[in-house]
Amino acid sequence: MAIYLDYAATAPMPPAVVDAYASALRLVGNPSSIHSQGQDAKRVLEEARELVAASLGADRVEVTFTGGGTEAVNLGIKGLYWSSPRSRIVVPRAEHHATIEAVEWLEQHEGAEVTWVPVDSVGRIDLVALAGALGDDVALVTMLMANNEIGTIQPVAEVVALAAAHGIPVHVDAIAAYGYLPVDFHALGAAALSVSAHKIGGPVGLGALLISRATTITPLVHGGSQQRGRSGTQDAAGAAAFGVAASLIAPHGTALRDRLIAGVVEAVPGAVLRGDPVDRLPGNAHFTFPGCEGDSLLFLLDSAGFSVSTGSACQAGVPEASHVLLALGLDEPTARGALRFTLGAGTTEAEVDALVAALPGAVRRASMAGLA
Repeated sequence: MAIYLDYAATAPMPPAVVDAYASALRLVGNPSSIHSQGQDAKRVLEEARELVAASLGADRVEVTFTGGGTEAVNLGIKGLYWSSPRSRIVVPRAEHHATIEAVEWLEQHEGAEVTWVPVDSVGRIDLVALAGALGDDVALVTMLMANNEIGTIQPVAEVVALAAAHGIPVHVDAIAAYGYLPVDFHALGAAALSVSAHKIGGPVGLGALLISRATTITPLVHGGSQQRGRSGTQDAAGAAAFGVAASLIAPHGTALRDRLIAGVVEAVPGAVLRGDPVDRLPGNAHFTFPGCEGDSLLFLLDSAGFSVSTGSACQAGVPEASHVLLALGLDEPTARGALRFTLGAGTTEAEVDALVAALPGAVRRASMAGLA
């Protein structure tokens, strides 16, 4: 049986989530119907919304369910932009492709002006450059809470405070951070925040955008106004599973991650840890391996029984260097030699040790392949 070390791509569903999902799928009734069966479905939906809100330090009314994290990001960015008379969007480098492509679409089709803010060598936003980019023409700032590839935690509270001085709303993509870092929506003061269910062991195809009570969002989808900022019949069963997954979130320690990082550095002396060595997601260990292609390493480890990744699963299969690593200042050959190991609640010391033991052989074979 393969050892799963790709929790950042998707987390396995715990049995309690599967049971809740299966039970809720047996319900008959549209949550918008006023008959008793419809109201039963609505009760399940709203109880789930309450659980998701509680896991994020938000009020139930601030949770809008979406068809996944990508939709939540698009709704947050486009909805805030369309609701503003201002024309400019401020975005750090090294964001997820959902953000990059949403912003570029607004630039190409809606006349948005985009200001890209640099990140430092560990992927953290340059706050001085950000402060210089803000002004009265900025419609919104959008940023990650933690980088989905290299794991670096971003200074969200500082960014929100800088933006607030100009009356600028901030959208936070917390998809990679949710379930691994504490998220308190009210304490952050952001206008909107995106999460995804399957990153915490919920179902694929369900996410949420938190929209603060004081924020207006222009919808992507019209027709019915079932939720703030989103129309469409709501998935009560998916929400029920999402709610249970949210209720199961537990604090993540860093011991296994640190064991993995130390093991890789010792086993493969040329390996370089990318991202902040301390302020990083507790389950993330991201390395570059000189002289290797990340794809070759991935396939070699897969054949040895380990599931890992070269970066964001959304770009899997695309033979190009990570834009995140390039934003850190790495050259393309170095950036192409990347692997991301991500741990979760089910990861054990034995699994980490097994990977460390298998890695040197895979690196040797990948290096030889690169010389061929």
